[in-house]
Amino acid sequence: MSSEPGATATVTATVTATVTAPPPDSDETAPPHTGDRVISSRISHDWGWPGPGAAFRITHQYKVPIAQPPEPPLPYLRTIGVGRHPSDSPPYDQISFRFKGAFPSYDVEYVPQLISDGSGLPVPMPGAGSILRIVFHNAQAHTLDGKSSTIVSAPPQAVGFKGITRYAPAGDFEGVVTYGVGVGRPVSKLPHTPVRIYEVEKIEQGQHLYVVAVQVDTTAWR
Repeated sequence: MSSEPGATATVTATVTATVTAPPPDSDETAPPHTGDRVISSRISHDWGWPGPGAAFRITHQYKVPIAQPPEPPLPYLRTIGVGRHPSDSPPYDQISFRFKGAFPSYDVEYVPQLISDGSGLPVPMPGAGSILRIVFHNAQAHTLDGKSSTIVSAPPQAVGFKGITRYAPAGDFEGVVTYGVGVGRPVSKLPHTPVRIYEVEKIEQGQHLYVVAVQVDTTAWR
């Protein structure tokens, strides 16, 4: 992915309407501060099954670089949050990725195994029945000098929920950030575990954040 000044990621986003939307970004990573507020929220893809070869693709448009040094030139990952929502209809588990700068584009797809972008080797996902791969484009999770991670808060990778069992990073290179999310049942046994994607722009802890929340339907575990 290009990070040269003036380069443009020309993309579009399709919003799917819904009658009952979940509460916007309900998995905050820290207690709220005075001034915290939601600027906007939307469902970027309603419930569906992003099976192999049928990925959900959500795209956004912005000019690169989005910020000047020492800030990274691309949207960068700041925090990760997880949460259970058993009382919602349908119930779901959620993992949220909070970015600074802008919403990145991203693909969400069930895959047979999670492959490391760097080595090409499988990334272990113990306890996962199936794997949901999330690939963020025109994004990064490292500082401008490449020496440190931009992630300041993240839960343990072994989440332990019934729907979302764990997650793992699989790459952060050349504007592509990849994560795998373990889902508790194999696709072969439960072939249509639905997924929904929610986006929230908000002020949290004094930070202007762009949240991509990936939700896994847990109706089958009731």
